Amino acid sequence: MAVFEAIRWTTRGLISGTCRPTIVGLENVPQEGPFIVAPNHLSFFDSVIIQALMPRSVAFFAKAEYFNGKGFKGRVMKSFFEGVGSIPVERGEQAASVAALKTLLDILESGKGVGIYPEGTRSRDGILYRGRTGVGWLALTTGAPVVPVGLIDTDKLQPVDKNSVRPQHFSMKVGRPLYFDKTGPDHSLPARRQVTDKIMDAIAELSGQERSTSYNQSKSSE
Repeated sequence: MAVFEAIRWTTRGLISGTCRPTIVGLENVPQEGPFIVAPNHLSFFDSVIIQALMPRSVAFFAKAEYFNGKGFKGRVMKSFFEGVGSIPVERGEQAASVAALKTLLDILESGKGVGIYPEGTRSRDGILYRGRTGVGWLALTTGAPVVPVGLIDTDKLQPVDKNSVRPQHFSMKVGRPLYFDKTGPDHSLPARRQVTDKIMDAIAELSGQERSTSYNQSKSSE
């Protein structure tokens, strides 16, 4: 726990010192009990930003290869992603996706926070895409409050198709928690869709993005 907090504190200081972000609404994060953070997704750095700046730890998925690197660089990356609370997951495999949701469910049942991107993958054109219903499933299954988050200009930290990172000002707006009835895993798909759409509406209000009725499609480089 001490190592985890040290990494989170160091990352928070680095982000705050180099980017000087505008952060609004941290008081909306529940002080205790399970909660689900649901942000828009513009940048590779979004998870790290949220994990570092939130007042409570938030577990996010991260690509398994970040944990499996070789040599000194691989060890550093593994230590960092473990330190900020990331969970390794194989991308693009249905079985892995189901197992990943079960992992988030276990974390919520232990009274902790998790993060999930309803869009599935980052938006490469700045548009807010239709939400996938995994977040709705989690909300209805557990009854945990959903904290919507709007990230603005995080894409400027590393523009699309660029390898270089440039410290830039960005904003993180944390909305009021959304509460839904706890139904357990046995609920209808329309109910799950309705919950997901309400969450996306809250994210859109915070981020101010143009919206699409289509799902975002993963790129091979993501």
